[in-house]
Amino acid sequence: MPAVDKLLLEEALQDSPQTRSLLSVFEEDAGTLTDYTNQLLQAMQRVYGAQNEMCLATQQLSKQLLAYEKQNFALGKGDEEVISTLHYFSKVVDELNVLHTELAKQLADTMVLPIIQFREKDLTEVSTLKDLFGLASNEHDLSMAKYSKLPKKKENEKVKTEVVKEVAAARRKQHLSSLQYYCALNALQYRKRVAMMEPMIGFAHGQINFFKRGAEMFNQSMDSFLSSVADMVQSIQVEQEAEAEKMRVSQQELLSVDESVYTPDFDVSTPQINRNLIQKAGYLNLRNKTGLVTTTWERLYFFTQGGNLMCQPRGAVAGGLIQDLDNCSVMAVDCEDRRYCFQITTPNGKSGIILQAESRKENEEWICAINNISRQIYLTDNPEAVAIKLNQTALQAVTPITSYGKKQESSRPSQNLKNSEMENDKIVPKTTVNVPEPEQLIAPGTPIQFDIVLPATEFLDQNRGGRRVNPFGETEDDTFPEAEDSLLQQMFIVRFLGSMAVNTDSTAEVIYEAMRQVLAARAIHNIFRMTETHLMVTSQTLRLIDPQTQVTRANFELTSVTQFAAHQENKRLVGFVVRMPESTGGESLSTYIFESNSEGEKICYAINLGKEIIEVQKAHALVSEC
Repeated sequence: MPAVDKLLLEEALQDSPQTRSLLSVFEEDAGTLTDYTNQLLQAMQRVYGAQNEMCLATQQLSKQLLAYEKQNFALGKGDEEVISTLHYFSKVVDELNVLHTELAKQLADTMVLPIIQFREKDLTEVSTLKDLFGLASNEHDLSMAKYSKLPKKKENEKVKTEVVKEVAAARRKQHLSSLQYYCALNALQYRKRVAMMEPMIGFAHGQINFFKRGAEMFNQSMDSFLSSVADMVQSIQVEQEAEAEKMRVSQQELLSVDESVYTPDFDVSTPQINRNLIQKAGYLNLRNKTGLVTTTWERLYFFTQGGNLMCQPRGAVAGGLIQDLDNCSVMAVDCEDRRYCFQITTPNGKSGIILQAESRKENEEWICAINNISRQIYLTDNPEAVAIKLNQTALQAVTPITSYGKKQESSRPSQNLKNSEMENDKIVPKTTVNVPEPEQLIAPGTPIQFDIVLPATEFLDQNRGGRRVNPFGETEDDTFPEAEDSLLQQMFIVRFLGSMAVNTDSTAEVIYEAMRQVLAARAIHNIFRMTETHLMVTSQTLRLIDPQTQVTRANFELTSVTQFAAHQENKRLVGFVVRMPESTGGESLSTYIFESNSEGEKICYAINLGKEIIEVQKAHALVSEC
């Protein structure tokens, strides 16, 4: 017998749109089979009841048997033998339409009863299980919606525990109902074959045993044919029993899993996170704006395909593109009163979609996967190996280094050649100097700030006397007059990675060491959130401007920037050292590290150009005084 299409029980718990789409095909097939069975039963009942119209009844039965071929079952694979058998039986019915109607009792027992049992038992069972599966699925959706609305702040552990138990119970109930429903649909593919042929075998045997002319009509060839059909039915039943036993064992194995499979966020304290993913799929909540301040959340199935993020509603045949992930950025965000939210930002800095995962593990794995895809790792020959190598770089960065020269042999970032030629001798000394040890550049245990917090700048602002603090947080128009009169104005989109105090600004190596420690700290502490801002370079200052409010968050005098450099391998990393006065009368050195949408060397070139303008203006002022 040809293989029978079936639903995979292992996919019942995932309940993906693909599985739902395949399930709809089985449901359509069951509906078609139900309609056909009802029609076939009506024809058989007419044969049974039409004692005075036996000829017409058998003619209709013959036509109905031929109609099986025209039903266009979606799962009609393997029905060729059934169709050919029914064709042959149709000819037999045409020959038997002249026989006596006293066959009624035998026909009722051997022909009508089996098809009624098939309809009342198998088809009704499938319909009942379908309703139970729908109720369990709706109950699971309601419980997941309640779980997704758990507040992040003022969290009530009792309420959370009850909701988690409710989700687990609903998910287990849906899993059990789906397994039973899938098994019934799979078994129906075997039962429908038997149910189509078994009544006709009884019908034929009844005719042979009842009529005296049976010996003449049913010769030895007919007996042989019926025997072969019976053997075929028996083989189908044996195959069905074996498949039913296999599904029963598989069902027990799937139901014997640990309760953690049904419990969302069961390992919230120590989740096992895979940071090397280059593709990801699963359900997420998508935030949709319905007004100026109102939003709604919709639970949809998301999956990555190459460099695209796809979205597929339940019941849809295929997914649609929702976000291009190439060169985008992703970070965790605080969104309303929901947990595990993250935002995808486009390469031009515009805010993209906001999604919510159901657990901490899913949240961080989605962030890692999107971050890997944004680097276009999927275009390489071995993307898995590349992802592993890139994610191990941060962990290797915190390995103790006995010799700073050894580190330079493996990775020695340097500035662009063009920048090196244009920088003055104070910034990049041309004489060979000894490279200091990491402890001389940055003291061990130096704290790292992952957000733009500048106490030194705030101290300077408080001691400027004439400056008025705006209570609304906006910068006064005349605070930075150089913004209008500056000979240089270049804007760059950057994301702040971190800042830390340093011991020296005599070499660019201090910036590379700060980059290494900042990236390593983010990887170790699972910090993915980055503050995006606009960096404006003028001939007098470096300004960090909030992209949404256009408020200046920080301002550095260009003369206080004593060192700057871009990473040689990662072109998007850039940093600079700022020398600031302290209240005690001394000076402090701080390094600020950024990730730019463009090459970091362009930012270095703009800073160097601003410094050159300052030098030219100083020289011009001296000449004017003379």
